[in-house]
Amino acid sequence: MPRFICRQCGARFPETATPPKACPICCDERQYVRWDGQEWLTPGELASGHSVVCSEDHGVLGLRIAPAFAIDQRALLVEAEEGNLLWDCIGLVTPEAVEAIRARGPVTGIAISHPHYYTAMAEWAAALGVPVYLHADDRQWVTEPDPAIRFWDGEALKLGPTLTLLRCGGHFAGATVLHHAKGEGALYCGDVLQVAQDRRYVSVLYSYPNMIPVNAATIRRIAAVLEPFSFARIYGAFEGRVIAGDGKAALARSFRRYLAAIA
Repeated sequence: MPRFICRQCGARFPETATPPKACPICCDERQYVRWDGQEWLTPGELASGHSVVCSEDHGVLGLRIAPAFAIDQRALLVEAEEGNLLWDCIGLVTPEAVEAIRARGPVTGIAISHPHYYTAMAEWAAALGVPVYLHADDRQWVTEPDPAIRFWDGEALKLGPTLTLLRCGGHFAGATVLHHAKGEGALYCGDVLQVAQDRRYVSVLYSYPNMIPVNAATIRRIAAVLEPFSFARIYGAFEGRVIAGDGKAALARSFRRYLAAIA
Protein backbone atom coordinates (compact mmCIF):
# COMPACT_ATOMS: atom_id res chain seq x y z
CA MET A 1 0.00 0.00 0.00
CA PRO A 2 1.25 3.52 -0.69
CA ARG A 3 2.03 6.30 1.73
CA PHE A 4 0.29 9.53 0.84
CA ILE A 5 1.75 13.03 0.99
CA CYS A 6 -0.29 16.22 1.25
CA ARG A 7 0.61 18.34 -1.76
CA GLN A 8 -0.15 21.57 0.08
CA CYS A 9 1.94 21.21 3.24
CA GLY A 10 4.07 18.10 2.65
CA ALA A 11 2.72 16.10 5.61
CA ARG A 12 3.21 12.36 5.12
CA PHE A 13 0.88 9.61 6.34
CA PRO A 14 1.18 5.85 7.08
CA GLU A 15 0.43 3.24 4.43
CA THR A 16 -3.23 3.10 3.44
CA ALA A 17 -5.15 1.79 0.45
CA THR A 18 -6.77 5.17 -0.15
CA PRO A 19 -5.73 8.74 0.73
CA PRO A 20 -6.79 10.23 4.08
CA LYS A 21 -10.05 12.14 4.06
CA ALA A 22 -8.25 15.34 5.01
CA CYS A 23 -4.89 16.66 6.17
CA PRO A 24 -5.25 17.84 9.79
CA ILE A 25 -2.32 20.22 9.44
CA CYS A 26 -3.92 21.98 6.45
CA CYS A 27 -7.32 22.03 8.17
CA ASP A 28 -5.78 23.87 11.13
CA GLU A 29 -6.13 27.66 11.03
CA ARG A 30 -2.34 28.12 10.82
CA GLN A 31 -2.32 26.53 7.36
CA TYR A 32 -5.00 26.17 4.66
CA VAL A 33 -6.49 23.67 2.23
CA ARG A 34 -5.58 24.24 -1.42
CA TRP A 35 -8.11 26.41 -3.23
CA ASP A 36 -8.74 23.50 -5.58
CA GLY A 37 -9.25 21.13 -2.66
CA GLN A 38 -7.21 18.49 -0.90
CA GLU A 39 -4.70 16.76 -3.18
CA TRP A 40 -2.38 13.81 -2.54
CA LEU A 41 0.61 12.13 -4.15
CA THR A 42 2.88 9.22 -3.29
CA PRO A 43 6.63 9.41 -2.56
CA GLY A 44 7.27 7.82 -5.96
CA GLU A 45 5.20 10.46 -7.72
CA LEU A 46 7.02 13.21 -5.84
CA ALA A 47 10.41 11.73 -6.73
CA SER A 48 9.49 11.38 -10.42
CA GLY A 49 9.20 15.13 -10.90
CA HIS A 50 11.42 16.56 -8.18
CA SER A 51 14.93 16.31 -6.80
CA VAL A 52 16.77 17.46 -3.68
CA VAL A 53 19.08 20.41 -4.23
CA CYS A 54 21.99 20.84 -1.80
CA SER A 55 23.63 24.25 -1.57
CA GLU A 56 25.61 26.40 0.87
CA ASP A 57 23.84 29.24 2.63
CA HIS A 58 26.12 31.41 4.77
CA GLY A 59 28.42 28.50 5.51
CA VAL A 60 25.72 25.89 6.20
CA LEU A 61 24.59 23.07 3.91
CA GLY A 62 20.92 23.52 2.98
CA LEU A 63 18.60 21.00 1.35
CA ARG A 64 15.38 21.82 -0.46
CA ILE A 65 13.11 20.22 -3.04
CA ALA A 66 13.20 21.53 -6.60
CA PRO A 67 10.95 22.56 -8.20
CA ALA A 68 9.52 24.02 -5.00
CA PHE A 69 7.10 21.67 -3.25
CA ALA A 70 4.54 22.18 -0.45
CA ILE A 71 5.61 25.28 1.54
CA ASP A 72 9.14 25.09 0.12
CA GLN A 73 10.55 23.69 3.34
CA ARG A 74 14.29 23.39 3.70
CA ALA A 75 16.55 21.45 6.01
CA LEU A 76 19.95 22.60 7.30
CA LEU A 77 22.90 20.48 8.36
CA VAL A 78 24.34 21.90 11.57
CA GLU A 79 27.93 20.69 11.87
CA ALA A 80 28.83 20.36 15.55
CA GLU A 81 31.65 18.86 17.59
CA GLU A 82 29.25 16.39 19.20
CA GLY A 83 28.09 15.14 15.81
CA ASN A 84 26.09 16.77 13.05
CA LEU A 85 22.38 17.49 13.39
CA LEU A 86 19.83 17.76 10.59
CA TRP A 87 17.68 20.74 11.48
CA ASP A 88 14.14 20.65 10.09
CA CYS A 89 13.06 18.29 7.35
CA ILE A 90 11.88 18.03 3.76
CA GLY A 91 9.46 15.65 2.08
CA LEU A 92 11.82 13.84 -0.30
CA VAL A 93 14.75 11.52 0.51
CA THR A 94 17.27 10.70 -2.22
CA PRO A 95 20.53 8.69 -2.15
CA GLU A 96 22.41 11.74 -3.42
CA ALA A 97 21.13 13.93 -0.59
CA VAL A 98 21.94 11.30 2.03
CA GLU A 99 25.45 10.98 0.58
CA ALA A 100 25.93 14.77 0.67
CA ILE A 101 24.97 14.80 4.34
CA ARG A 102 27.16 11.85 5.29
CA ALA A 103 30.12 13.40 3.48
CA ARG A 104 30.14 16.14 6.13
CA GLY A 105 30.65 13.67 8.99
CA PRO A 106 28.63 11.53 11.39
CA VAL A 107 24.99 12.55 11.93
CA THR A 108 23.63 12.04 15.45
CA GLY A 109 20.03 13.16 15.06
CA ILE A 110 17.27 15.20 13.47
CA ALA A 111 15.49 18.02 15.30
CA ILE A 112 12.43 19.79 13.91
CA SER A 113 11.12 23.24 14.72
CA HIS A 114 7.38 22.63 14.32
CA PRO A 115 4.78 20.41 12.57
CA HIS A 116 4.94 22.13 9.18
CA TYR A 117 8.41 20.58 8.85
CA TYR A 118 7.64 17.03 10.00
CA THR A 119 7.09 15.89 6.37
CA ALA A 120 9.17 12.75 5.64
CA MET A 121 10.98 12.71 9.00
CA ALA A 122 10.46 8.94 9.46
CA GLU A 123 12.13 8.14 6.14
CA TRP A 124 14.98 10.56 6.84
CA ALA A 125 15.50 8.97 10.27
CA ALA A 126 15.70 5.52 8.67
CA ALA A 127 18.05 6.71 5.91
CA LEU A 128 20.45 8.31 8.39
CA GLY A 129 19.93 5.80 11.22
CA VAL A 130 19.24 8.49 13.82
CA PRO A 131 16.45 9.61 16.19
CA VAL A 132 14.11 12.55 15.60
CA TYR A 133 13.66 15.06 18.45
CA LEU A 134 10.20 16.67 18.69
CA HIS A 135 8.68 18.66 21.50
CA ALA A 136 5.93 16.70 23.25
CA ASP A 137 3.55 19.68 23.16
CA ASP A 138 3.18 19.07 19.41
CA ARG A 139 2.67 15.31 19.66
CA GLN A 140 -0.89 15.56 18.30
CA TRP A 141 0.36 16.86 14.93
CA VAL A 142 2.48 13.83 14.05
CA THR A 143 0.79 12.32 10.99
CA GLU A 144 3.26 9.45 10.52
CA PRO A 145 4.19 7.91 13.90
CA ASP A 146 7.54 6.13 14.01
CA PRO A 147 9.76 4.47 16.65
CA ALA A 148 12.59 6.89 15.78
CA ILE A 149 10.68 9.82 17.26
CA ARG A 150 11.91 11.00 20.68
CA PHE A 151 9.50 13.38 22.38
CA TRP A 152 11.02 15.78 24.88
CA ASP A 153 9.34 17.92 27.53
CA GLY A 154 10.18 21.16 29.25
CA GLU A 155 11.81 24.34 28.07
CA ALA A 156 15.23 23.13 26.86
CA LEU A 157 17.03 19.99 25.76
CA LYS A 158 20.83 19.75 25.58
CA LEU A 159 21.89 17.55 22.68
CA GLY A 160 25.58 17.99 23.46
CA PRO A 161 28.15 20.59 24.52
CA THR A 162 27.19 23.09 21.79
CA LEU A 163 23.63 22.21 20.71
CA THR A 164 20.52 23.18 22.68
CA LEU A 165 16.86 22.96 21.69
CA LEU A 166 14.69 25.74 23.14
CA ARG A 167 10.91 25.77 23.31
CA CYS A 168 9.70 29.20 22.24
CA GLY A 169 6.02 28.53 21.56
CA GLY A 170 4.06 31.13 19.64
CA HIS A 171 3.67 29.51 16.22
CA PHE A 172 2.87 26.15 17.88
CA ALA A 173 2.79 25.17 21.54
CA GLY A 174 6.02 23.20 21.13
CA ALA A 175 7.63 25.49 18.55
CA THR A 176 11.38 25.05 18.93
CA VAL A 177 14.57 26.82 17.91
CA LEU A 178 18.11 25.46 17.96
CA HIS A 179 21.08 27.28 19.49
CA HIS A 180 24.58 26.35 18.31
CA ALA A 181 27.28 27.63 20.65
CA LYS A 182 30.12 27.63 18.14
CA GLY A 183 32.20 30.75 17.62
CA GLU A 184 29.92 33.76 17.94
CA GLY A 185 26.90 31.46 18.05
CA ALA A 186 23.99 30.81 15.70
CA LEU A 187 20.23 30.46 16.08
CA TYR A 188 18.27 28.14 13.77
CA CYS A 189 14.61 29.04 13.92
CA GLY A 190 12.61 27.76 10.93
CA ASP A 191 9.71 30.19 10.91
CA VAL A 192 9.16 30.06 14.65
CA LEU A 193 10.97 33.36 14.21
CA GLN A 194 10.49 34.44 10.59
CA VAL A 195 13.46 36.30 9.14
CA ALA A 196 12.04 39.30 7.27
CA GLN A 197 12.81 40.11 3.64
CA ASP A 198 15.18 42.93 4.66
CA ARG A 199 17.16 40.37 6.69
CA ARG A 200 17.50 42.88 9.52
CA TYR A 201 14.43 41.90 11.51
CA VAL A 202 12.41 38.87 12.54
CA SER A 203 8.73 38.56 13.31
CA VAL A 204 6.50 36.01 15.01
CA LEU A 205 3.05 34.97 13.84
CA TYR A 206 0.65 32.31 14.98
CA SER A 207 -0.21 31.83 11.29
CA TYR A 208 1.86 33.22 8.42
CA PRO A 209 -0.45 32.46 5.46
CA ASN A 210 -3.54 33.58 7.38
CA MET A 211 -1.75 36.51 9.05
CA ILE A 212 -2.68 35.81 12.68
CA PRO A 213 -0.30 37.57 15.09
CA VAL A 214 0.85 36.48 18.53
CA ASN A 215 0.27 38.67 21.55
CA ALA A 216 2.67 40.75 23.63
CA ALA A 217 2.98 38.10 26.33
CA THR A 218 4.22 35.58 23.76
CA ILE A 219 6.83 38.01 22.41
CA ARG A 220 8.09 38.73 25.92
CA ARG A 221 8.24 35.03 26.71
CA ILE A 222 10.30 34.25 23.61
CA ALA A 223 12.63 37.15 24.43
CA ALA A 224 13.14 35.75 27.93
CA VAL A 225 13.84 32.24 26.60
CA LEU A 226 16.54 33.52 24.23
CA GLU A 227 18.10 36.16 26.49
CA PRO A 228 20.76 33.87 28.06
CA PHE A 229 22.11 32.80 24.65
CA SER A 230 24.58 34.58 22.38
CA PHE A 231 24.30 34.39 18.60
CA ALA A 232 25.57 36.42 15.69
CA ARG A 233 23.60 34.68 12.94
CA ILE A 234 19.94 33.76 12.63
CA TYR A 235 19.08 31.09 10.04
CA GLY A 236 15.47 31.35 8.91
CA ALA A 237 13.06 29.01 7.21
CA PHE A 238 13.82 29.75 3.58
CA GLU A 239 16.89 29.95 1.40
CA GLY A 240 18.74 33.24 1.84
CA ARG A 241 16.64 34.28 4.82
CA VAL A 242 19.65 34.68 7.12
CA ILE A 243 20.63 37.53 9.42
CA ALA A 244 24.37 37.29 8.86
CA GLY A 245 25.63 39.32 11.82
CA ASP A 246 24.68 40.94 15.12
CA GLY A 247 21.69 38.61 15.42
CA LYS A 248 21.10 39.24 19.11
CA ALA A 249 20.68 42.96 18.48
CA ALA A 250 18.43 42.24 15.50
CA LEU A 251 16.20 40.13 17.72
CA ALA A 252 15.97 42.87 20.36
CA ARG A 253 15.04 45.62 17.90
CA SER A 254 12.56 43.29 16.18
CA PHE A 255 10.73 42.62 19.43
CA ARG A 256 10.76 46.32 20.36
CA ARG A 257 9.19 47.16 17.00
CA TYR A 258 6.58 44.41 17.34
CA LEU A 259 5.55 45.48 20.84
CA ALA A 260 5.35 49.13 19.78
CA ALA A 261 3.15 48.20 16.80
CA ILE A 262 0.58 46.37 18.92
CA ALA A 263 0.67 48.68 21.94
